[in-house]
Amino acid sequence: MPKQVPAALAAALLLAFTGHVSAQTQTPPDPGAAANVRQSQTYEQVLQSNPSFRAKRMQEECGPVTDPELHANCVASFGGDGAPPPRKSRQH
Repeated sequence: MPKQVPAALAAALLLAFTGHVSAQTQTPPDPGAAANVRQSQTYEQVLQSNPSFRAKRMQEECGPVTDPELHANCVASFGGDGAPPPRKSRQH
């Protein structure tokens, strides 16, 4: 038996073992990602429920846009004429 065969077998076993171990010890979710999701949900809720906040955000985001088509797209992204944007359906 050539000397490379035992080394290759050992490497294959090592890879198989580490793959099995890493599958069992998954890293926990990033807490920063969870916080980001919560902040986004809060922002969307306030944006939908508070017309003055929505108007202020529209002015800040869309006001500097000078191209008419881009400006219209920006305003539309907030719900068009200042009305709340349509609620997204939640999928579980």
